[in-house]
Amino acid sequence: MSFHKNLFIFAHNAFDNRFTKLYQQLLHNLSKDYQELIDGQNKKLRELISFSYDNVPYYHQIFTELKIHPEEIHSRKELEYLPILTKQKIRDNFKDIVSRNLSSQKYYENRTSGSTGDPLRYYYSKYDRLIGGCLLYRGWSFGGYELGDKMAFLAGSSLRINYKNKFSKILHETTRNLKKLSSFDMDEKSLKEYREIINEFKPKFIRGYVSSIFAYAQWLEENRLTIHSPVAVFTTAEKLLPHMRQKISEVFNCQVYDNYGLNDGGISAYELPDHSGLRIDTERSILEVIDDDGKQIYEGTGRIIATGLHNTAIPFIRYDTGDLGTISVKSDGTHVLTEIKGRQDEMLQTPEGKIVHGVFFGYVFRAMNGINKFQVIQEDLHHLTIKLVTEDNFDMSQLNEILKLVRNRSREWQIHFDFVEEIDTTEAGKYRYTLNRLKES
Repeated sequence: MSFHKNLFIFAHNAFDNRFTKLYQQLLHNLSKDYQELIDGQNKKLRELISFSYDNVPYYHQIFTELKIHPEEIHSRKELEYLPILTKQKIRDNFKDIVSRNLSSQKYYENRTSGSTGDPLRYYYSKYDRLIGGCLLYRGWSFGGYELGDKMAFLAGSSLRINYKNKFSKILHETTRNLKKLSSFDMDEKSLKEYREIINEFKPKFIRGYVSSIFAYAQWLEENRLTIHSPVAVFTTAEKLLPHMRQKISEVFNCQVYDNYGLNDGGISAYELPDHSGLRIDTERSILEVIDDDGKQIYEGTGRIIATGLHNTAIPFIRYDTGDLGTISVKSDGTHVLTEIKGRQDEMLQTPEGKIVHGVFFGYVFRAMNGINKFQVIQEDLHHLTIKLVTEDNFDMSQLNEILKLVRNRSREWQIHFDFVEEIDTTEAGKYRYTLNRLKES
């Protein structure tokens, strides 16, 4: 076993000594009959429903009002009896949706990245985080990844790109055997530096936002520059379009593997080695696809609904992801997603020639108080319109802080704030938090 693999495993076991055993079990699950995994999933669901009824006031009230006993929900099919959980319902009932025994649990506080313009604060348990990480590594294994392999990230803070200090950065990158490159600023100088880092580091794999890696591939091609070829590129966070996959594969001279997942809902799906679809994980959550009538479907396109099976801090039962997806069942019974819709972050361009990832604005606005929703529209190179739906506690002085943060990306951008009552949604009911209209002008 290599030094880096040993160090990688040691660091993860230091965080949670259940890591190695859990990861090995998840790998073993790949050899099991899929129905056996579904049976195990349903068992975990029954445990979650019982726990939520006994410990979470919001769900106890839901079951009481619907006159449903927890034992009536014994498989994924019976989840249809329960209402859809939205972000607004979580906000409106936050105190009641938190587990009564939260203080006795090991848990973390997090926020969604704000990709829909309305970031959500939530808690999730330590084991839920652990199994999510193990499933991530297992998903990468479809592209040949083994624990401790070299990897370079091209992404933002949702992939933990930020560090408290230089020491924490060195420690994290060393124990994980990776390099993290920010996609928030991708100017000419940064892109050249990234190429030098990748060529010297020679990562076995590269992972990042679809639009970031695609934009980088275009830049490399336009400048006729070669770059170290990894075994595979793992894309995430956005819709991977066919032309993007082709360009990334050609420039980096490797296979591209996509994935879909939400930490808040606990769902995940990773592209299979034969690229026939994204295998839906069963161990951490239940992923439903429902039609317009709210009925579960196993072939076709519908709304993606998530039920996390291990988050006992705030159970997410039938959580509306805001995404549309196409589901299918393979001949061996494996459930796969063949397409994800409604997930497209956009890159904005500055007059200075920088490329700024749209996720950046999610982190700007989630730090502000009293902002319900936002949308950033780039009309042309020099002008941004920022639409804001504010609440009563919004402090107008925060506009100066927003201007400061945005102008750190470009001094040439002219910013106009537009206070509105509502922001139109996409077909999937999702807010596009950045709109790049450069091609329309």
